Amino acid sequence: MQATKDVDPVTLTVVWNKLISITDEMGGALRRTAFSEAVREGEDFSTGLFDRHGRLMAQGNFTPGHLGAMPYVVGHLVKQFPPETLREGDTICTNDSFLGGSHFPDFFMMTPIFLEGRLIGYVVNTAHHVDVGGAFPGSQAVQGVSEAYQEGIRVLPVRIGRNWQLDDDIVRIILGNVRLPDKVLGDLKAQQNANYVGCKRAEELFADVGVEMMDNIVETILDRSEARARELIGALPDGVYSFDDKLDDYGPGSPPVEVCVDITISGDTVTIDFSRSSDQVPAALNCYINYTRAYGMFAIRIISEFDVPQNAGVERVVKVIAREGSFFNATFPAASGGRASVQVRIFDAVNGAMSKAVPDKTRGAFTHWCNPNIGSNHKSKSRWVMYDLMFGGYGGRAGHDGEEGMAPVMNCANIPVEVHETNNPILIRRLEYLPDTGGAGQFRGGCGLRKDVEIRDAAVVTLLADRHKFPPYGLLGGQPGALSRTVLMRDGQEQDLGSKEVRELEPGDVLSFRLAGAGGYGPPERRARESIEKDLREGYITPEGAHAAYGHMPETDE
Repeated sequence: MQATKDVDPVTLTVVWNKLISITDEMGGALRRTAFSEAVREGEDFSTGLFDRHGRLMAQGNFTPGHLGAMPYVVGHLVKQFPPETLREGDTICTNDSFLGGSHFPDFFMMTPIFLEGRLIGYVVNTAHHVDVGGAFPGSQAVQGVSEAYQEGIRVLPVRIGRNWQLDDDIVRIILGNVRLPDKVLGDLKAQQNANYVGCKRAEELFADVGVEMMDNIVETILDRSEARARELIGALPDGVYSFDDKLDDYGPGSPPVEVCVDITISGDTVTIDFSRSSDQVPAALNCYINYTRAYGMFAIRIISEFDVPQNAGVERVVKVIAREGSFFNATFPAASGGRASVQVRIFDAVNGAMSKAVPDKTRGAFTHWCNPNIGSNHKSKSRWVMYDLMFGGYGGRAGHDGEEGMAPVMNCANIPVEVHETNNPILIRRLEYLPDTGGAGQFRGGCGLRKDVEIRDAAVVTLLADRHKFPPYGLLGGQPGALSRTVLMRDGQEQDLGSKEVRELEPGDVLSFRLAGAGGYGPPERRARESIEKDLREGYITPEGAHAAYGHMPETDE
């Protein structure tokens, strides 16, 4: 489709920004009315606005994994529920791994937008629910799960709401299969709140501008977005760029997972191919193609410096593929509950490959991240699930050191210590950066993070981390970051745990999460002396670390 006539720049700018603001306002409503820590504090959700043809017009500034999958989810939902079957106030829902965000905790909700009885578009949001049943609390265990049927309740596309009211019968089925029904119900209602806000704001906009004019504006937005994306891809050097990395394993005693990418840049298009990667694995770590598309697209978008908002026009330029049955294009019923652990590695693989084409636009590898779920077991005094997000450092890049304590490749947030301690029988003993963990370089990698959690009730933990065996790489002579560790401290003894282990816990146990350091950028011998001294003053490196990494002794010791 093409725009039928030119749209003046002022109108285009105002309407385009308004579409984006609607999705941001949806996110605000979702966050403010949510019940769980994952959504309310962790901000593990996303929002989108689609036209009547099911094409993405605008997205909120939230999690790329959700947003990249959302267009494909909408395609499936519209196929199952054609426009003529929909009414104002309907809500269509799914959490299916293949159709949706590739693991059951992510519930997608789509609501049609009507103006004077005419379908004009769709609002969509997704939120990560803290538990959807299955073998272990949090529904994200990698170990002990070999197929999707063990991971929790699976909701195929269903009309979960009519006339802005959730269907009691369907909701009762969902809540009967989860550990924390109050939080799940609260978050489902918050999702519906977000769609209500989005619908009303979109109706107002379409009424003000006119439906026909809005159609023309949307075509212009998509066409201009595509043109700009092609311009930026076209500025990259043509060629095939490859990179290989590894995930630690898919559970204790299992082999590494090969993460291999080949990126072909040809003129103004790019294809990102993960087909050389490992086959899908008999554990809950696999990626369905929606998830691979989402983070492959996000990575190339960042590295190519796309300066237009994400929409269907940009999607015409970037193709992300993987062979069917591979780790990055798993076939149902492959288990995928822990696939969140892979998102950073998708970015790092694309980043590593593109460092051979545009090294000044790439960085050392991230520290990875840690997403443990700690919850009650059969011995516990109460029913609870602690969903946590821990973020370490960014890799060094041209002209800049890596930052610490920030979410990599997603817009989630660290959940406050006070929130965890208020809602769960735990005590957080320590939260700090780890000196000497960032990879040395002309621009050093960010430091890892340490978080010690004392357990005060019988529990089980499902670990979701990585980089215990293969450190975050450095670039252009930069050194890799230090490895991660997960340590169980019990009765004065320390025991190292696997990055994706399931372990029963006793009151008094302390779990010590120690994230890897990020990769450095450029040769360490080129690091400025004043930068080393500054790191020493601020505690990012110790005197011993400075000497080992840079041959540097503090001025007071010379």
